[in-house]
Amino acid sequence: MTSKRDGDLPGAVWFRNAPQRRRAPALNRDRIVTAAVDLLDRDGIDGLSLRKLAGGLEVHATSLYWHVNTKDDVVDLALDEVFAEINLPVGEQAEGRREFIATYMQQLRAMLLRHPWAAALAGTRPLAGPNALARSEAVYAALDMAGFTGAELSAAASAVTNLVVASASTQAAWANQAEAESRDALQERIAAHDQDYPTLSKHLAGFLGDWDTQFELTTQYLLDGLGLQQQ
Repeated sequence: MTSKRDGDLPGAVWFRNAPQRRRAPALNRDRIVTAAVDLLDRDGIDGLSLRKLAGGLEVHATSLYWHVNTKDDVVDLALDEVFAEINLPVGEQAEGRREFIATYMQQLRAMLLRHPWAAALAGTRPLAGPNALARSEAVYAALDMAGFTGAELSAAASAVTNLVVASASTQAAWANQAEAESRDALQERIAAHDQDYPTLSKHLAGFLGDWDTQFELTTQYLLDGLGLQQQ
């Protein structure tokens, strides 16, 4: 039996035995997770509640407790669900280690930008679901084949994931703000104080807000730094 303390742990849904059902209700976990992802995409993490989720499913809130214990359970299940959108390599595809890691990073970023709430959560929740773990396994396997072991392997994998999560989180956060106006104001400030910021004035202004170019370049710099060569 899971103690109350254990039940409050982040990611507890992955470490708890599935509840025994007394009957087979029409509601199931797949329906709950799909509805939760839709709700999170629309209203964000602050807009998620079990009552609102139940309303969207046209069931009573107590019906959800056959399948989930807490709101955190729903969050963890939904987070793992969107990780399934990242394609895994098949067969010889995994042998192009640099290409695979770069593709994984691009797909992870695209997924997080499709689901901004996931970008905010990916760095703060245990990614212990089957979809997230399968993708972690693939990344670790590619880095293992590249010669990384022990702490270096863990650090390399963290560098890959953390770069994407940080980039996507920042971009997603700016998407809900007056990014263009802030960018213009920053450019004006740099130009007005070009003697104080000569390097920024010379190089930065033209690239402010070019998220795709910035991500592509940082990805290449990271992969170069990890010593992953083109196949």
